[in-house]
Amino acid sequence: MKLHEYQSKEILRKYGVATPRSVPCFSVDEAVEAAKTLGGSVWVVKAQIHAGGRGKGGGVKVAKSLDEVRDHATKILGMQLVTHQTGPAGQKVRRLLVEEGADIRKELYLGLVVDRGTQQVCVMASSEGGMDIEEVAEHTPEKIHKVYVDPAIGLTDADADDLARKIGVPDASVPQARTNLQALYKAFWETDASLAEINPLILTGDGRVMALDAKMNFDSNALFRHPDIVALRDLDEEDPAEVEASKFDLSYISLDGDIGCLVNGAGLAMATMDTIKLYGGSPANFLDVGGGATTEKVTEAFKIMLRNPGLKAILVNIFGGIMKCDTIAEGVVAAAREVKLAVPLVVRMKGTNEDLGKKILADSGLPIITANNMAEAAERVVAAARQH
Repeated sequence: MKLHEYQSKEILRKYGVATPRSVPCFSVDEAVEAAKTLGGSVWVVKAQIHAGGRGKGGGVKVAKSLDEVRDHATKILGMQLVTHQTGPAGQKVRRLLVEEGADIRKELYLGLVVDRGTQQVCVMASSEGGMDIEEVAEHTPEKIHKVYVDPAIGLTDADADDLARKIGVPDASVPQARTNLQALYKAFWETDASLAEINPLILTGDGRVMALDAKMNFDSNALFRHPDIVALRDLDEEDPAEVEASKFDLSYISLDGDIGCLVNGAGLAMATMDTIKLYGGSPANFLDVGGGATTEKVTEAFKIMLRNPGLKAILVNIFGGIMKCDTIAEGVVAAAREVKLAVPLVVRMKGTNEDLGKKILADSGLPIITANNMAEAAERVVAAARQH
């Protein structure tokens, strides 16, 4: 689950991370009033979407008068903001953040992720703030400094100070940097975050250290512990098909291909998509119905896949372990009849009650194409998609 910048900053402020004063807004008039409330002579009007690169796409503007605040807010609110993370279609801007201007002396980078190799939180910092960290990692990896945090101890003063100095924080500002680093780590740890990123973390002209931007993602498996964070979810920023799938406990991710995939098990789903690519096709989605799929669940899965207007064929690939082949077969037949399936359907199933499942498909009278193995299934669904 992702949050907007203003929501991430609200969480970080609670833990003691320093940020500029700012006000979230949902209309142009609110943006102007926010600037009046903040006072001063310089404000920043920021688009709030779940994607990076907003500034490059025209979604972050500096205003030096209330008229400019109104003008920028009018242009940004409602725009279809395209960045390198939104894809060509972009994302509609429905929320703004108006923030007081900052005297930026130096831009730094700070990020936290869970490192699977060490099973620890990795704190990454760089002197190259404001840039795409992927570019820094590719071209100047020596400028990224890392600390792996022992969960029993937390981020120590020594590690925080060392990291701050390595990215160019002057000695006088190191204590402030330490406070922000440790506060960010505590926020990451206690909210079960999967990512926390401050880009840029700035050093101001008077030596203060603060988060000029903030991004937080959370482990969906831990959200039951954080109803306050769940309440911040913005469904407008998520794919409608993925939102609908989550209601039925389906793991669904939209892709840009034309062959729908319905599979039980994440590993098999990944292998199925790879096999489709191997035979010259392109998957339209990742869809894992899990080990407890019911007829209703399979039917909803079909409905979700069929929302894609570019869908040309569907491949159902089932390994009958916990999930029995006959149960899936019944679900597939019921779903195909209910949705009046108009695209080719290829089904491959192996495992528990395999023969019974195949008999249900054969007796259904539906034009279902069967396959005995993954290669055959992929080959047939790719051919069917091309003919459709």
